[in-house]
Amino acid sequence: MEHITLLLAIVIVTALVFDFTNGFHDTANAMATTISTGALKPKTAVAMSAVLNLVGAFLSVEVAKTISGGIINENGLRTEVIFAALVGAILWNLLTWLVGLPSSSSHALFGGLIGAAVMSAGWSSVDGGTVVTKVLLPAVAAPFVAGLAALLATRLTYRIGGKIRNDAQEKATAKGYRAGQIASAGLVSLAHGTNDAQKTMGIITLALVTGGVLSPGANPPVWVIVSAGLAIALGTYLGGWRIIRTMGSGLTELKPPQGFAAQTSAATVILASSHLGFSLSTTQSCSGAVMGAGLGRRGGVVRWSTATRMFVAWGLTLPAAGLVGAGAEFLTKQGTWGVVLVAVLLVAGSGAIWVLSRRKPVGQDDVAPGGQDGVSAGGHAEPAGIVTTAIAAVSPPPTAAQAQQDLKTTIPAPAGPVAADPARPATV
Repeated sequence: MEHITLLLAIVIVTALVFDFTNGFHDTANAMATTISTGALKPKTAVAMSAVLNLVGAFLSVEVAKTISGGIINENGLRTEVIFAALVGAILWNLLTWLVGLPSSSSHALFGGLIGAAVMSAGWSSVDGGTVVTKVLLPAVAAPFVAGLAALLATRLTYRIGGKIRNDAQEKATAKGYRAGQIASAGLVSLAHGTNDAQKTMGIITLALVTGGVLSPGANPPVWVIVSAGLAIALGTYLGGWRIIRTMGSGLTELKPPQGFAAQTSAATVILASSHLGFSLSTTQSCSGAVMGAGLGRRGGVVRWSTATRMFVAWGLTLPAAGLVGAGAEFLTKQGTWGVVLVAVLLVAGSGAIWVLSRRKPVGQDDVAPGGQDGVSAGGHAEPAGIVTTAIAAVSPPPTAAQAQQDLKTTIPAPAGPVAADPARPATV
């Protein structure tokens, strides 16, 4: 580390700041459904997620290698490009956190990196094939795969649970699902650390390569792995309550069986992609799983206005972060004063967003069960949309007659005739 220059040190610190924002921005991926169903208290949930994020950072380096040696051509890349890319990613993360939208921190990073690299050295500096196969295709496929898996898992769960006939069995089953939710939430947190912490490892490794500290293709040093894991764990512990609120109750109302199905499906998709080196968005995977679980329960409603805002944010993430990254790189190319100006703009922009967030603060009490009373983030209940209505037509909710029949089955009729109540007069 003795060869690290002042500029390189600033880039490393900025990368860890991005990792920190990634932590509190994406805490909702693992813990929103667990908190909303009451399986864990908010602070307990984020503390557990933080520890497992740290552990997950040590499980693999495949995603880090994809970022440090796959997306951008390392030869001739300036360290300032990495700094500009991080500025775009951080500002987009903070902006979407302010409005409570679970956008992709991964795509913010990729967008900033691509925009800054193109501004610095042209389109030839970007490996389009890697971007398509390792970033864009997983981005499109992940929410659909996770959503379909969660929908099918929820249907199967409720089919199995349909055999429950008394209150004791129902309570025991709910307790079991809550325990399953805690375990599956831990798996998602582990997967999040494995996938997302590696993105910062990759970006720091890329900066070290551009600074001549490491040779191209090198694996992240141990100190990079440790620092990235600690940064994302600290951010996770602070809790991104705004996005947790959106994921936990803004998209759909989840019962413990649905939460278990959603988290298990999302964790499976994330861990599989990490093993293959696909740098997919954990946010999109978990959001897709939540929507799939919402549609999997008969009569479940997905709030499509919230989902639509999420889809728009997903589509804007790459180009928006790319434009900011390109603008920041344009300034850094002007020399030292440009780098200083970009740093000042980053601090000022981050401070302004924080001040705006204090006007309507959101804390752990706002995400606990009952905090939203089952309404969307705007404060109004939302009717079922077209997709929900179509699925309900295939698998409609139980009718009143069916519900009464279930009630008769659960509560047996008295064995003998019931005598009339002498104290109550007859009515006509």
